[in-house]
Amino acid sequence: MAEGAKLIVYPVSDIDSAKKLFTSLLGVEPYADAPYYVGYKIDGQEIGLDPHGKSSGPIAYWDTDDITAKLAELKASGWETKAEPRDVGGGLLVASVTDANGNTIGLRAAGQGKQGSKR
Repeated sequence: MAEGAKLIVYPVSDIDSAKKLFTSLLGVEPYADAPYYVGYKIDGQEIGLDPHGKSSGPIAYWDTDDITAKLAELKASGWETKAEPRDVGGGLLVASVTDANGNTIGLRAAGQGKQGSKR
């Protein structure tokens, strides 16, 4: 996870309005445009819009090769699990943790399937 967060997701209440605003801000059309997620890719950074987000602000998602192991490591360091790993499509797993101040950090791992192990 030394390369930094590759995905930042903004919770939105109106996906169509948010899509117009972010398209204007970023200057590119979304690469993913669905009722459940709109995603933009710019210079290796992904910006996402989530109409079902429950957070009060954006969440940065850190890439990891093994989401289960990384989640266990973070929990051992004092982070609390906010959301267990779940498959959001195509084998992409996401999870999230919070720190003592209520800050949320996301984790994501591609190609691990529903159990969290490499395919």
